[in-house]
Amino acid sequence: MKRSVRRRVFGLVLGVLLLTVAVLSLSTASSAQIGIGISVRIGPPALPVYAQPLCPGPGYHWIPGYWAWNDDGGYYWVPGTWVVAPVGMLWTPGYWGFAGGFYGWHGGYWGPHVGFYGGINYGFGYGGVGFGGGEWRGGTFFYNRSVTNVNVTNVTNVYTRTVVVNNTHTSFNGPGGVVARPTPQEEAYGREPHTAALAAQTQHEHAASQNRQLFASENHGRPAIAATGKPGEFNGRNVQKASAAGEPYRQPKMSPQEARRSAADNRGGNRGSETPVRNGGNFNNRATAPPAKHEARNNAEGNRGQMSSRDNPKDNSKPSKQEKQVQKQAEKANRAQAKAEQKRNAPERRR
Repeated sequence: MKRSVRRRVFGLVLGVLLLTVAVLSLSTASSAQIGIGISVRIGPPALPVYAQPLCPGPGYHWIPGYWAWNDDGGYYWVPGTWVVAPVGMLWTPGYWGFAGGFYGWHGGYWGPHVGFYGGINYGFGYGGVGFGGGEWRGGTFFYNRSVTNVNVTNVTNVYTRTVVVNNTHTSFNGPGGVVARPTPQEEAYGREPHTAALAAQTQHEHAASQNRQLFASENHGRPAIAATGKPGEFNGRNVQKASAAGEPYRQPKMSPQEARRSAADNRGGNRGSETPVRNGGNFNNRATAPPAKHEARNNAEGNRGQMSSRDNPKDNSKPSKQEKQVQKQAEKANRAQAKAEQKRNAPERRR
């Protein structure tokens, strides 16, 4: 009898220890997902315009499409898709953030609430803040029919709630893109326990990286497979193609290898002095400052990436009056220093 009790107690303690180790390892993996996973000097194309496939059935959660990075081919589109969600969990999408001359990827994660995802308008409930496409009620997920494509015959857990929909397709956060900061509530959500992307999601992304027509260099920002009914399902009637590119695509002048090598070489240096490249456009380091009024207007009209003549580095080859004055002052200081050294050395020569 005593041995039986001891075995049960030992089994219980061992189970608790294993569960603790699993939670700690999950927390570590989740933190890696949340942090910046990659940085490049070429910005992602705008988000394409596409329709949402029909929800396959109850319990599926929408994962919006996004631009991922490949060191050999550059940006490629990972189609939006439906996945079976962990009960009680919501997906916070990953996003590209521009800072210090580089574009860094912040990975997405599952959690009890939707945290900060750069203010990016991914659509279908992800308008930039929170998620309006559905909600958990107990162990059942209810879909908001105003922004999600569900068949009420197959999915009966639905409701209707108006969600403001905007038509911006900017794909990154930071100067020149969406200027948004996390709210205190989003920061609190970001500190909650998280779960990394599901195996179905990572496999879906890997499959997209093997499909040449999904690379921006091939589809010019308008992928033929913009969204799928299920992960990895790139053929069939549930595949939606992009109806348009989010804005005109401009082929980058810098190769993917150069973009990644430049980012790696300058990781420990002064990033602010680097010249970022957004979707093929050439920019000087003014891009790290908030855009002027005329630049913001061009962004809204889909003309981001163009330069005026005064922003072109070729037109700035002649030094300005201020630069000439600084140069003269430096030369004057050098001459004064040389004279002082000559005076100090004169007694030594007389000795």
